[in-house]
Amino acid sequence: MVQYIVSDMDGTLLNKDQKVSKENKEAIERAQNQGVEVIIATGRSFQEARFALDEANLECPVICVNGAVVYTKDGALAASNPMDPDTVKSVIQYLENEGIYFEIYTNDGTYTKNYEKSLATLVDILLTANPDLDPLKVTEQARQRVTVSHIKSIEDYEKLLSISEIEYYKFLIFSNDLQKLGDTASALKENNHLAVSSSGRENLEITSRDAQKGIALEKYVKERGGSLTEAMAIGDNFNDVSMLERVGRSVAMGNAPTKIKNICEFITDTNDENGVANAINKVLKG
Repeated sequence: MVQYIVSDMDGTLLNKDQKVSKENKEAIERAQNQGVEVIIATGRSFQEARFALDEANLECPVICVNGAVVYTKDGALAASNPMDPDTVKSVIQYLENEGIYFEIYTNDGTYTKNYEKSLATLVDILLTANPDLDPLKVTEQARQRVTVSHIKSIEDYEKLLSISEIEYYKFLIFSNDLQKLGDTASALKENNHLAVSSSGRENLEITSRDAQKGIALEKYVKERGGSLTEAMAIGDNFNDVSMLERVGRSVAMGNAPTKIKNICEFITDTNDENGVANAINKVLKG
């Protein structure tokens, strides 16, 4: 019997309207009522994740920013896996020298030098998860999320580096030059303190080596006396790979890329067809 169910958000738990459907909500509650712990694992900040969960009146532990921070179902901080400030400084220097846009997720919100570019980056992520949507509608959804996620403009990242209390969780990098994006990924992968993944066709997500969904999930489950052999994970993109490869039951969304489907044991329906609910109901029936 599965004891833990772990779901990504964008392109997975959330439908094209960025909502948790009635079917998904009811399936999660059904699992919880049967003693299964349902965990959310997302690249979103805690504020962004909670916004969608609160709308659906769901209480779950949340692995945020790809595993950089973990919160209990009551909203208490359970774990933090930030990047080292010296590593952050070197990544900033590299990206600025290459002229590549990026923003930084921290414990004090998300910082950017270009607010409109930040919006465009989020639009790309949402359209990757929901390619059939009207770009104008997606842009409006992105504006709402930018407001919720406390995006802050900054002129010089040196100012951020001078604040000792700041924890650095993630670089979100965006470029429509896919060759440059690939070269950047290769260069940053050479730093063994970092993990490099992606949640959209034109972005990279850079975190601490330990800040990966699968690593954070494994630690969370072990601390509770469980094992990932008792876990089912559901995801749709490359920042889900670390958890999909570790769990006993891996499920790819119907809207996931072929490479993600190929590493999973099962494939469910799309995020707009209640794929999460269908996967949960199937496993609950044994």
